[in-house]
Amino acid sequence: MKELKTFLHENICPIRDILSRLGDKWSLLILATLSANGTMRFNEIQKSIGDISQRMLSVTLRSLEKDGLVIRKIYSEIPPRVEYCLTPSGYGLMPHLESLVAWATDNMQYVLKSRESYTYKPE
Repeated sequence: MKELKTFLHENICPIRDILSRLGDKWSLLILATLSANGTMRFNEIQKSIGDISQRMLSVTLRSLEKDGLVIRKIYSEIPPRVEYCLTPSGYGLMPHLESLVAWATDNMQYVLKSRESYTYKPE
């Protein structure tokens, strides 16, 4: 296994690549929603998240599908039915995301206090 220091300076850094994918506003919410609810239709995901636009949900789902975290299944019915669910890789990511959520929940008050009391001190 390469040292972390080496990864950070390569053209394709796994840390940067994955954080840029998951660091947007919606990806984690979509993954958590699918993890909690299993297979869902587009409108169910949108209703569950609430304030995401159809366009942004569509773009984010496509990106997650492209990255192999979400499967999109189309049923040839009238009207067409499309369902989304996590891939095995997406499910494998969830314990790590749940740890991050737990840390954020446990430390949110500390972070908010730090932000309130912070004053910039030029060197």
